[in-house]
Amino acid sequence: MDILTEDSLLIKKYVSGDEKALEFLIAKHNQRLSSFIYSKVNNRDITEDIFQDTFIKVIKTLRRGAYNEEGKFLPWVMRIAHNLIIDHFRKTSRMPMFEGADSFDIFSLIGDDKLNAERQLIKDQIDCDLEVLVAELPADQREVLIMRIYKDMSFKEISENTGVSINTALGRMRYALINLRKIIEQHNIVLTN
Repeated sequence: MDILTEDSLLIKKYVSGDEKALEFLIAKHNQRLSSFIYSKVNNRDITEDIFQDTFIKVIKTLRRGAYNEEGKFLPWVMRIAHNLIIDHFRKTSRMPMFEGADSFDIFSLIGDDKLNAERQLIKDQIDCDLEVLVAELPADQREVLIMRIYKDMSFKEISENTGVSINTALGRMRYALINLRKIIEQHNIVLTN
């Protein structure tokens, strides 16, 4: 079978029971799909795992007869791979990976997130100092900074609430940060705990 054979023909042959057609289909798209996956995960083993999982999903879909041929086999396979890559990153972000080392100490990962009295006093002082600094900003910059930092609003939400474009909101935030840095430098203020 020629490697240039149409995907739709290979799919029909595979669904009809020709296992070789699947081999040609995989071989035909192996390089492009592997390169795509590797460009996202930068790890050969993970690339192979995701590649295999992708074709397991493809095979299951083809066997169920759930694939509707629109001449877009490769984009469909790439979308499956993309979703599996996202799943991979979601799993790894939930379960942090730790490199084994002789000096590894499980207790270094367990900490008391509560602030002790001294740290709480320092944090309160920094918050108070920041309020004074923020109050020195022009009103439009102060408004955007408070919405973004203290109210955790997106720039889209800030835009809607202030009646300005997203770019204007971004610009005001940028200038607010620049001006805060200038004020901090002028007064030799140290904001750290």
